[in-house]
Amino acid sequence: MLALVLVGIGITLAGIFAVHKGFEHASQTEFCTSCHTMQQNYEEYKQSVHFKNASGVRAECVDCHQPKDLPGAIQRKLGAWKDVYNHYITKKIDTPEKFEEHRLELAQMVWNRMSEQKSKTCKSCHDYSAMDHAKQSPEAAKAMTEAAAKDMNCIECHKGIAHELPNMAGGFQKSFQGLQAEATAQGAKADKLYSLGEKDLYATDDAKGKVEGKLLPASEVTVLERKGDMLKVEVNGWLEKAGKGRVMTEYMGKRVFKATIRGEVKANEKVIKEETDPATDIVWQNVAVQAWITKADMIDNIQPIWNYAEEMYGSTCNACHAAPDPGHFTANGWIASLKAMSSYYRLTKTEERTLLKYLQNHGKDTGGAGAH
Repeated sequence: MLALVLVGIGITLAGIFAVHKGFEHASQTEFCTSCHTMQQNYEEYKQSVHFKNASGVRAECVDCHQPKDLPGAIQRKLGAWKDVYNHYITKKIDTPEKFEEHRLELAQMVWNRMSEQKSKTCKSCHDYSAMDHAKQSPEAAKAMTEAAAKDMNCIECHKGIAHELPNMAGGFQKSFQGLQAEATAQGAKADKLYSLGEKDLYATDDAKGKVEGKLLPASEVTVLERKGDMLKVEVNGWLEKAGKGRVMTEYMGKRVFKATIRGEVKANEKVIKEETDPATDIVWQNVAVQAWITKADMIDNIQPIWNYAEEMYGSTCNACHAAPDPGHFTANGWIASLKAMSSYYRLTKTEERTLLKYLQNHGKDTGGAGAH
């Protein structure tokens, strides 16, 4: 009996030793980069400050990607089997080209995990309380003081610190393609529709006729008549009474642009009511105009557009820093704020206008009114 107990103890100890050595081996950078698809990531890492710096302190793969506590380490090792599975079984990332194709998806998984873990792998080395802000640049000291006050996750601002950033536009651009497919499937049959992009406005049902204005992205219209691929719609918005009356806005006194109108479309303008903006004493008119548009890229719900814009905002503005909540600025304030950041992102004019419309409709003084 004693012999069996001793054998059992021996097997247990041997098992513990084997697991320990296995963890130790699997936690080495050489092991992490042994797959050929990791070679590019390894080369990127070697160019980073985590590999070589003035202090001579190196962060290995495990320091960033594996929690120091045993439960967290075990969970990460078990989760890593998905990478092995996708490398050898599904062949999803078994070449550098395939890995690059999925870089955004893979990076997002890591960022999400770091965020959920409160960036504890980062904070095992970087401690807010240990920072001497006097030795930091003024910009860094200001940013880190604010981050410490909120106990922010490091990954909110420091994406791409050890590896190249993926193409952040890839995700939301695919989402937009999905919206276009959804709009095509719907066939613009609803009475209330919303524009995915800019739409030409016509005075007649001839799409080859003279353009008499523009319907801007994420704008609501009411369908009055259908004729083939053309829709006669009513556009409702606000105009400054003393202005030229060409730019319609979503709200009185707020530069949330909905449409531009001129010519015959402007001529059929109907004034619904007048109001004075108490903040500026400027008189505004709530008006409605009728125009024809093509039915392409019109969807029956605004929320999918906001979801797409929210994804665009997260991908574009979170790449460099923690993006402020949409409610941080007023609708008018977002115009200058987004313009100030425009040199740091690459969006088309339509994408930028959709993003601005989303932020304005969820601003401090609109209260998410555009979310319906």
